[in-house]
Amino acid sequence: MVHKTKGIVLRMVKYGETSIIVTILTELFGVQAYLVNGIRTLSKKGASKAGMFQPTALLDLVIYHQESKNLQRLKEFTWSHLYQHVLSDVVTHSVALFMIELLQKCLKQPETHAELYYFMEDALMGLDRADQKIQANFPLFFSLHLAGFFGLRIDDNYSVKKNFLDLQEGYFTAEKPAHPHYLPDPLSEICSHLLKIMDPAELADLPLNKEKRRMLLAAFEDFYSLHISGFTPLKTLPVLRTLLEG
Repeated sequence: MVHKTKGIVLRMVKYGETSIIVTILTELFGVQAYLVNGIRTLSKKGASKAGMFQPTALLDLVIYHQESKNLQRLKEFTWSHLYQHVLSDVVTHSVALFMIELLQKCLKQPETHAELYYFMEDALMGLDRADQKIQANFPLFFSLHLAGFFGLRIDDNYSVKKNFLDLQEGYFTAEKPAHPHYLPDPLSEICSHLLKIMDPAELADLPLNKEKRRMLLAAFEDFYSLHISGFTPLKTLPVLRTLLEG
């Protein structure tokens, strides 16, 4: 059956001489894999359309969808949104790839999840508009808010007395946890601020140095590894740490 949907490209691999298999988070059907035939051949204008399927690309799709199949087919595809910076600026692109990788490690089933799609679309477009100060804190904001879509929302009950963030239990506590998976002040207070931020523009007002960002990103990776089965270290994180050292 033919459907129209929006999609965010997560991964692309070559298939055969001229085709690709592309993994896409769709608005209607969640994460799906599509076979795109002949896409790596040159057009009359001398360019291949395979570049439209770079990870992070936002597309409008017409698809053939059959519930019984693991590999679907694309009928038509066009740009849904043309980025200004995500695909061309090194730092912006690296943050976006971190976001895509973290999402992929959390996705386990091809279930419909429109709200997750809208969150990802808004996050990527917000990143594209962000200045340097916002970009530096964007991975922290994204990591905390993405967790809620997978049942991992941290309870923002921080106070002067409850100032240890227990990453294993997902809330702030007055007692230092007996395990090593926790954050003390001032890092726990920063997390509380991040949880309250709904508009990424507010990230510009969060003064963090590279060391605090590094510690928080490491803690958030630990948080996901505790709660997502089979979660492995993020390949994009070392690159991100280097680029966001400012």
